[in-house]
Amino acid sequence: MTWQEQITVDPNILVGKPVVRGTRLAVEFIIDLLAQGWTEQQILDSYPGLVRDDIAACLKYASETLKSERVYLTVS
Repeated sequence: MTWQEQITVDPNILVGKPVVRGTRLAVEFIIDLLAQGWTEQQILDSYPGLVRDDIAACLKYASETLKSERVYLTVS
């Protein structure tokens, strides 16, 4: 399954932030939990509507977003 099947963007849900399909859990929220040191199992235990593939989809979404990010230098 690809992240596109599990991550959705809807302007009516969390002001258009990417969320795990069928939830109001933002990708950035899941990534932030991981960054704070939460384990995958802690997240799954705390949010029973999630499955492992949802967490993997959040990571894949974040990875693809960062890969497409560009930095432009400005000359003063």
